[in-house]
Amino acid sequence: MGVKIAIVNSSSFGRNFPEHLEKLKKFGEVDRFQFPYDMHGKELAEKLMGYSIIVASVKPYYDKEFFEYKDKTLLITRHGIGYDNIDIKSAQEKGTYVTKVDGYVEREAVAESAVTLLLDVVRKVRGASLKVKDGKWSERASFMGAELRDKVIGIIGIGNIGSRVCEILRYGFNAKVIAYDPYVPSGLIRERGAEPVETLEELLKEADMISLNASLNKGNYHMLSFKQFSMMKDGVYIVDTARGELIDNEALMKALDDGKVAGVGLDVVENEPIDENHPLLKYENVVITPHISAYTRECLKGMGDKVVSDIEKVLNGEEPDGVIKL
Repeated sequence: MGVKIAIVNSSSFGRNFPEHLEKLKKFGEVDRFQFPYDMHGKELAEKLMGYSIIVASVKPYYDKEFFEYKDKTLLITRHGIGYDNIDIKSAQEKGTYVTKVDGYVEREAVAESAVTLLLDVVRKVRGASLKVKDGKWSERASFMGAELRDKVIGIIGIGNIGSRVCEILRYGFNAKVIAYDPYVPSGLIRERGAEPVETLEELLKEADMISLNASLNKGNYHMLSFKQFSMMKDGVYIVDTARGELIDNEALMKALDDGKVAGVGLDVVENEPIDENHPLLKYENVVITPHISAYTRECLKGMGDKVVSDIEKVLNGEEPDGVIKL
């Protein structure tokens, strides 16, 4: 067919399941690219000229300027479920399909990751393990944790993944789960196992632990900042497996310094990837993983299958499943 396919900034597509990559090679030329995460616009368009299909990761940014300069692009298919780095309106105007992985594919993996991070920071698993490696078993009394049972756990965003986090925490740990989500009716929140709260402020005041599972949009950038941290209970625990940009890191560090926040588990960080000098890494009660919540064999297999299916359909002149439209 002579089609050119670009795999951009994806560290996993075709790696663990090479059959996905082999299928794409049957359609034409396939090349991998690793661009700076802040690349966008004309510069990115010029780098991808001639590539009519793009397998995209969470970064860089396919913004309005990108589509203004880019030649014909049939499809941008996200190897993931978030698409906040793609200007959907500009893509539609340019006649470019934008697709993503179906939410259910990542649901179990990301929800389990959120609960894993919560248990890690609440029970101080990582820190205690490092003490053993340092020959300091005798310091075990300093690793006093807490139980999830009967705790008030607030979920911000109780959609596809947040609802599964709720199920695990409520039915697996007997926690009291409350949820804030302005896009989900109260009745449906209750059906998903949580007690709805009307405002974010209410959730922040009541929760002993908080799980961020909201998608990123223009209205919730830094939704947890200085004011919001001041509303929280002393000794609150926070996990974020959604987007790093939901948290103001300066405000988070102040809350950690003040003892307002007892522990944090992050799989995402604003302006990721971060290096070993990032200021959050100095805190012993902060656990950060490198955006690996979807990294299970089951999840990556499903993600790759969807990407390949989207490309096959477009090259056969069909509309792929789940096209993102405004």
